[in-house]
Formats: sequence, structure tokens, C-alpha cells
Amino acid sequence: MTISNENRMTLEEYYEFRESNDGLWEYIDGMVYMSPSPSTKHQRIFMRLSSQLFHLLDGRSCEVFSAPFDIELKTDKIEGALVVIPDISVICDKSGLGEQRYIGVPTLIIEIVSPSNQSHDLVVKLNLYMQYCVKEYWIVNPLLNIIQVYLLNEDGHYVQTTVLKETGIAYSSVIDGFAVEAESCFE
Repeated sequence: MTISNENRMTLEEYYEFRESNDGLWEYIDGMVYMSPSPSTKHQRIFMRLSSQLFHLLDGRSCEVFSAPFDIELKTDKIEGALVVIPDISVICDKSGLGEQRYIGVPTLIIEIVSPSNQSHDLVVKLNLYMQYCVKEYWIVNPLLNIIQVYLLNEDGHYVQTTVLKETGIAYSSVIDGFAVEAESCFE
């Protein structure tokens, strides 16, 4: 769900809006988007991946955060900010970590596609994460049993490094030791 184009908000207005409205709301280019409730399959994949990353990163300098947790994407290269709620974020630069949200750019973001937000994750967020220089972006699609991995190259563009359908192993290029077997991810 999107709030009408006529009702664009500032970041401050967005935070006020959130205080009086239930649900998970993202703020992109002045527009507010509601995140859908996850399906059972989505939740199972989410739990597998989050727990795997939690155990892998325990005691390391990077930390995993799971939805609902606000990521206020902000960089010196882009004026303004936006707020997204990725399914899973790995944060290695903890300088922007606060009690309620993270302000900055995560190292890795994983989104698990829902039927109602496919284009949002596959197009809108892909381009946003590339623009804000998220080093690696994973799209896990339980509707098609596909894992796509995008890695930011030195020119600031995403290069698709992995596409798995139902079988195979996806490896992270930015989080040492993080690998996902498609069969167990989608079971």
C-alpha cells in the first residue's frame, strides 16, 4: 500500500506519521509504503537465514539485524535520507547504530519477496540499494524458489553474481563464511 502521491512527506513528518499508525511503513522519495505481513514460508526462510547469520557473526565485528528494524539509508554522496525495513541487514560500520534505528549503509541486505511486493524488492529496492552503495544485495524469492545475489562493483553498479533456482549454493562475497544452500532454504 502506498500513501497518495499528493501526500508526500518530509522525513520528520514520516516519523510523526509512524507514531500514530500501526504497521511497518517505509519512506522512499517522500512516499510512504506499507510492508505486507509475511507468509509462513517467508517466515521460515527468514528464521533460517537470520539464525545462520547470527551464529556466524557472533563475536565478530559485524552484526545482523532482522525486521522490523529501521534502516535510514544515508550517505554523504546523496542529499536526504529514506527509511527501509529490510528483512535482514548486516551492519559492519556500527557508528550509525542507535536504539531505534541504524543511520548509514549496511554491508549486506537480504529481502525475501512477498507476492504483493515483488516489484518493490526486485526493482525499487535494487536500485535504491545500488544508489546508496550497499555492497551486497540478496533477493530470496519463495514464490519461484530463486536466490539472486548482487555485488556492487568498483563503478558503483550491481553485478549479478548468483542466480539459483531450487538447487545449488549461494556464497557471499562480503561476509566470509556465509553460504546458503537453496534446497534447505526453501524446504
